Order: sequence, then C-alpha cells, then structure tokens
Amino acid sequence: MRIALIHALRHSPPPVEEAFARLWPEAELMNLLDDSLSADLAREGALTPGMTDRFLALAHYARGTGATAILFTCSAFGPCIEAVAAELAPMPVLKPNEAMVAEAAAIGGRIGLLASFAPTLASMPPEFPPGVTLVPRLADGALDALNRGDVEAHDRLAAETAKGLTDCDAIALAQFSLARAASLVAAATGKPVLTTPDSAVRALRARLLR
Repeated sequence: MRIALIHALRHSPPPVEEAFARLWPEAELMNLLDDSLSADLAREGALTPGMTDRFLALAHYARGTGATAILFTCSAFGPCIEAVAAELAPMPVLKPNEAMVAEAAAIGGRIGLLASFAPTLASMPPEFPPGVTLVPRLADGALDALNRGDVEAHDRLAAETAKGLTDCDAIALAQFSLARAASLVAAATGKPVLTTPDSAVRALRARLLR
C-alpha cells in the first residue's frame, strides 16, 4: 500500500517518516516536495489559484505512480488541499491538520495552537469546530533556526513560546516540522501535546485498514 506524502517545507518529511516507522511501518511511502510553495505563500501573503493548480499537479502525479492515498503535510494550504480532495475523490486525501483537530476537539476546552510559520495561524483556526477555544502562539525565529540547521535552537524557541500556553488543556503543534519539539514542549508546560504527524498516521491507518 503506497502512501504519497506531499510537502511544502523541506523539514516536513523526517517527522512524518518517523511517525510512520513507529505507528505503521508496513506502509510504503513516497515523498513529493515543492518548497517553493511555502516561499511563494510567505511572499504573496495569501493563497492564489496558481498554488491550487500546483497542488493538483502534484496530486495527479502521485496518483499516477499508483499511490493508494495522499497525505499532505503543509498546514497553511487548506483550500488547495480541499480542491485536490474534491477532484481526486474517492481517493483518500488527508489534510495535514484534520486528524489532530479531531483529537483536540475531543479534548475540548482551551487548546494552545503553536506554529513556527505565521500563515498557519491564519489558515488553521477555521478548521476547528465551534466550542474549542484556541490560543494561538507563534514561535518567532524557530523556523529560521531550522532553516539554518540549528535544530536545538528551533526546539528551544518552541518550548519557550509554549510556556505562555500553560493555562491551556492541551497544546497542538500546528506543523509537521514542529513535531520534533514535542517532548520539550511537554516538559516546559506539563500539558498533553498533539502532533500532526502522529495524529495523521493514526487516522490514515484506521481509514485504510478498516
């Protein structure tokens, strides 16, 4: 069973591959990366029809390789992914956040939403259902640290920012690239920490093996 993983940040593949290795090692993975998408979104400040076209092109390529399902790992591109899901139906297409959003909604109350990519804090909150109170925080500088290869600074900045979320019932890490900081965030806050890779792999495995 081949699962296509489509990324817009070059830091996303390792955490989702690690999650699959722990939670569904039998799955065959393929990776497609276009990190110009995240750069273009940061420059443009909003999604464009051209970005949706690029997502559709990547998805059609993945399907052409024989992929059984597609998991997107780019949290800031929800409408683009919805367009893919509509066009490729009934092929399973999983948005990066939907499984974690469901787990966070099951916890309820106040959910800290921690991101290192600012557009995610604009695109992701509407995915949560009514009744969930979100407390968004940007780990400023964390993604820049990761881009220059300073993973320790990335994790430290994420954990330091998370200290402002100690009044929350749980903390949701909004990007796949943030999953590597989950243990430090948990230690800094004493709160349950949800990561998009673990939630997504659990949901996709349950959907395809039922």
